[in-house]
Amino acid sequence: MRFHFPLYSSSSFSLFSDFTFISSLPLIFSSSHFSPFISMAPAFEPLSPPHQEAEPQTATPHHADTVNNFGNDGQVVSKSKVTVVGSGNWGSVAAKLIASNTLKLNSFHDEVRMWVFEETLQTGEKLTDVINKTNENVKYLPGIKLGKNVIADPDLDNAVKDANMLVFVTPHQFMEGICKRLVGKVRGDVEAISLIKGMEVKMEGPCMISNLISEQLGINCSVLMGANIANEIAVEKFSEATVGYRDNREIVEQWVKLFSTPYFMVTPVQDVEGVELCGTLKNVVAIAAGFVDGLEMGNNTKAAIMRIGLREMRAFSKLLFSSVRDSTFFESCGVADVITTCLGGRNRKVAEAFARNGGKRSFDDLEAEMLQGQKLQGVSTAREVYEVLSHRGWLELFPLFATVHEICVGRLPPSAIVEYSEKKPRLSLLEDPACYQ
Repeated sequence: MRFHFPLYSSSSFSLFSDFTFISSLPLIFSSSHFSPFISMAPAFEPLSPPHQEAEPQTATPHHADTVNNFGNDGQVVSKSKVTVVGSGNWGSVAAKLIASNTLKLNSFHDEVRMWVFEETLQTGEKLTDVINKTNENVKYLPGIKLGKNVIADPDLDNAVKDANMLVFVTPHQFMEGICKRLVGKVRGDVEAISLIKGMEVKMEGPCMISNLISEQLGINCSVLMGANIANEIAVEKFSEATVGYRDNREIVEQWVKLFSTPYFMVTPVQDVEGVELCGTLKNVVAIAAGFVDGLEMGNNTKAAIMRIGLREMRAFSKLLFSSVRDSTFFESCGVADVITTCLGGRNRKVAEAFARNGGKRSFDDLEAEMLQGQKLQGVSTAREVYEVLSHRGWLELFPLFATVHEICVGRLPPSAIVEYSEKKPRLSLLEDPACYQ
């Protein structure tokens, strides 16, 4: 069997000659660049410990409308109020993490609002009522207590009206509609963070969800991505994540404190696009890994697909945004997220079932049967990435990404994930500096 994706030697695929991972690994592992992984230190100078407040300060313009309380030393403490927009599996876990910290940190209101897309359960009860009565999202995170300070709210406008920190965690295909509903409903000084793994493709090109939020609502938006299988974090197994931020150190310190727990370590990185694209693209790689599992091709094949996928993630990200940092791919949002999503994760699981059925059952059918209302991200992201590649003439440069989409829509069988192709990369694209703009 010959691989559709050769090893991208420099003589045959010079696109990646500047993006070589394997040849640089000895340097990385032997240098100070690797020390954050050994010591679990943050990417820049240490922030305040997760549960130890910094010296109280007067309110900043970002928090000008928050409620002021007096601390033990008599100084004014500005309290931020948090709303989680989304209540699925990951959204509920995020609410649990945040709620555990708002009770401990003087700079936050205890109450955490969680916007719930209202559903009627088989019992006839409303999902919101059950969450508030049992302190548990019985549909999307059964058996896990969220914290008594989590308040489920089916009214989006009401859920966000008093918040000055918004956490967005919904399927990415719903975000444009949500943003349109929120226009004029949030203040311009609200800070946002996106936990959403996906992107929108418009006529003018790809739009990251953080940019969609910023542009439509006129607010700054950071991102949080990482090797985060929600059910494992829900039962407090150790995990880590990466917060991507732009330039406001004060705000990223708030996000780190809000999410960090003894079992959930958060590291800040000044690279929003790199962090977000890692979280987005790894789902496409997980679909490919699922095909390999469904066809029982073995661990060697799966490891090759993961390596090639990470390489295409890096190349695609650098072509879209020249500001993306190489080091970001060694954070939790990068290689770690690729590994965990290709080993666990819903995208891998459903893609495995798709391949076992020979591609004869659609992803929509399998999603409905296997995920109990949760949404896949990898299939829609593969389509969106394919649209970008097609529009820009890059299809032959990214054979793994292109093939995943073609398998998903039935143009190729699942076995095509490792079949040889005679297509040659169009290296002339790389001679045009405009492709990096």
